Amino acid sequence: MFRPRTNKEIALIPYQKVPAKTFDNNGRKGVGRSVENHCRIVGEVAKELIRRSPVAHLFPDGSAFTAATHDIGKVSPTFYNKIMVAAGGELLPNVNFQLERTWNGHAGVSQLTAQYLNAPCYIPEILGQHHGFSPAVSGLRATDEVFGGELWQAEREKLVISLKKALGESWPKEVTFEQARLLAGLTSVSDWIGSGFHFEDPKTPWKDKIEMAVDDAGFVPVTYRAGLSFEEVFGFSPHDAQSVLIEEVTAPGVYVLEAPMGLGKTEAALYAAYQILQKGKCSGIYFALPTQLTSNKIYERFESFLEAVLADECSHRSLLLHANAWLFEKDIGEEGRPGGAWFNKNKRGLLAPFAVGTIDQALMAAMNVKHGFVRAFGLAGKVVILDEIHTYDAYTSTLLDSLIELLRKLECTVIILSATLNKDRRQRLLKRPCSSLEYPLITSSKNGDDGTLTEVSVPSSNDRDYQINLTADENLAIEEVLMRAELGQQVLWIENTVREAQQRYLDLAARAAELGISTGLLHSRFTVNDRQKIEDKWVNLYGKSGWKRRSEKGRILVGTQVLEQSLDIDADFMVSRFAPTDMLLQRLGRLWRHSQTPRSNHAKPEAWFLAPKLAEAVESPEKHFGSSAYIYSPYVLCRSLEVWAGCRKVSLPIDIRNLIEETYSDRDEQGSMKRWLHELEHGNRYRKGRRDLQQLARIGLAEDGNTLPESKAQTRYSEIDSFEVLILKGISRDAERALLIFLDGSQLELPLHKYTLEKAEWRKRTAILMQHIVNVPLSDKPKSVPTDVLKRFGLQHCFYLGNPDWNDKDESIFNVAIVDDSDCLRGIENTQVHDKYSLEYRDDLGYRVIKNQEL
Repeated sequence: MFRPRTNKEIALIPYQKVPAKTFDNNGRKGVGRSVENHCRIVGEVAKELIRRSPVAHLFPDGSAFTAATHDIGKVSPTFYNKIMVAAGGELLPNVNFQLERTWNGHAGVSQLTAQYLNAPCYIPEILGQHHGFSPAVSGLRATDEVFGGELWQAEREKLVISLKKALGESWPKEVTFEQARLLAGLTSVSDWIGSGFHFEDPKTPWKDKIEMAVDDAGFVPVTYRAGLSFEEVFGFSPHDAQSVLIEEVTAPGVYVLEAPMGLGKTEAALYAAYQILQKGKCSGIYFALPTQLTSNKIYERFESFLEAVLADECSHRSLLLHANAWLFEKDIGEEGRPGGAWFNKNKRGLLAPFAVGTIDQALMAAMNVKHGFVRAFGLAGKVVILDEIHTYDAYTSTLLDSLIELLRKLECTVIILSATLNKDRRQRLLKRPCSSLEYPLITSSKNGDDGTLTEVSVPSSNDRDYQINLTADENLAIEEVLMRAELGQQVLWIENTVREAQQRYLDLAARAAELGISTGLLHSRFTVNDRQKIEDKWVNLYGKSGWKRRSEKGRILVGTQVLEQSLDIDADFMVSRFAPTDMLLQRLGRLWRHSQTPRSNHAKPEAWFLAPKLAEAVESPEKHFGSSAYIYSPYVLCRSLEVWAGCRKVSLPIDIRNLIEETYSDRDEQGSMKRWLHELEHGNRYRKGRRDLQQLARIGLAEDGNTLPESKAQTRYSEIDSFEVLILKGISRDAERALLIFLDGSQLELPLHKYTLEKAEWRKRTAILMQHIVNVPLSDKPKSVPTDVLKRFGLQHCFYLGNPDWNDKDESIFNVAIVDDSDCLRGIENTQVHDKYSLEYRDDLGYRVIKNQEL
């Protein structure tokens, strides 16, 4: 057991004179506000946030006081010396402030102090985690000598008494787990706002700035245009399925809409949300997309909806209708500023009244991950729309089930959209027994209905027949695609990996150009800037806005799963790499999507799936499915191939339910299929089984144990694109500033000293830099750049590089790569960027990993 000792007397500083922060005045650091002053500010901010919360009744009495006591651990000799070193003040003798790293800083002392004072269950941990993670305080006591012994502990107790008197409350007597998540989020957010620019100068009064600071952080009530019809919001009348969902969603609860692709599930969910919002039963909307692969076009649809429903006088209106405006114009304090851990738009959006984000960020609300509880706080009381939930993936499903249960208890209205659920998966999502096998179907489970569940079938739309052709001959498929495009058809080719999509594009592009055919590539590993340009061109061409141009020429758009998700595109012909039934149905939803779409006279609704022979696949799936067998379970691929192998035609939506149930229904297996089922359940030396995955997911959900850094908190058991890489053409610096050159030749200056620019200017520069970020998985990222190197170019003022005080190197997921004249990536100092592969970036191919034998 570690128990640090000093064995030397430590001088005592009264709690009233212990500073909480430094104050930066044009580059000159001095002592900032006192700990007592800062704690009172944070307590009052918490009171104001609770007052404005739609779920204020969920916060137990004493919540604001809990938030106020977050920094009582700053009344300690090591923290005092840390501030004095930074501010150039007089140090306490016999105190080594660097020991703070051992217990992760002052938050650990706050936790120990609350434990010593017998604070109720969860309260000490909430104080200890207010920087996002659990401090390393096992075996330590608040009265240990290194914390100043009993004398300094007595000062911390005096501070607690002072805060009780000032706020008129004490710690809650009893807290549930869900309330603890909410209260922990409140504590962190209140601390961020209470550390913001309104309160930085210790000489200025603060009491009259509380409401203004909360306003500036974006926590302002939303006003709506009342009584709008569906047609007034979207410009067309609702389908039957849309109308039934709108009638069903009347109160917080969990709702599942199962309906075919292209039926307008998004509009149905948004209008249902509008009905709840204008009644004051929820406070905002978080639209959770399946992955960050998803098209940016969903943002445009969401913004059009907001433009229709928000009142003219709504203060959020001007911000929400411009890309990322909430991110860059709202100030939620130090953690939410450029360079802070919470500035990333994917995270900040959870605190905004309206946001489109990934389901991964929502899943972390239920996980023991850094700032997971802030996500829970941000989602409480909102309409949470979970888009395109599938049957596949045991790991993510385990997390999702827990998230939905948490959201239910936080009085959210959860709307789950899916074209491809089986009955068993629906039951687990709702934690209620289901019986209906109708399709389309709406299942409702309202809060407070004693577990009762309503299943309402919806009249089906007209069925469409699709011709299906399974082939293993890729060359034949290439020739077919070129022939179809030459006849003027708009073609989709969907691969399961970015690498295969890039190679397919290269195979097609040169030959297509000779035939007068346009060819494009769309996947997740483009910079934001390049991807937006590609989507603006290709999604518009394949969507409704491109109807007038379809007859100009044939086109081929190659892509990955981004083409199957939340994307309103319409192809005449499609080739797809084989995938689980869920994904194939999603992809078919992009084929002959709209009956009014003008098409070539030669077009017919037909899809080719690149698939091996069933018998060969069953005997050796990894050999015959190739890389797809490493992305998807071989057993599920084989079950899916069994279902599709005999298909020459499918009728949608009528066949969807049977195709899904046949793929996922439990059954006894024999021969090779028995082996693949065993591997699905128990894994092998290369991959984990479903049972292990579920257990791993439960570990991530654990209430105790080490808090996972966000970069290691997997929300799906596969490599996800979680590492940011800033792509530049060049970078240089002098004594005052760095110069960054982008691929398009534009330039940006970054001052090396933060005080050189106002906060608004730093936000603008960060917004520009974010347009040149690409996200990649761990195995494909460049070598990590030392934090000191990144700081030499001022990048710490714009991006979170990790906190050196806590040594959380795992959080340093930011990388920089320079594109040379041959499109290859190099390090900032012209170093090699990968030990195994060559990396390159092209505006038509995106971020590309080239194995050595390909060179």
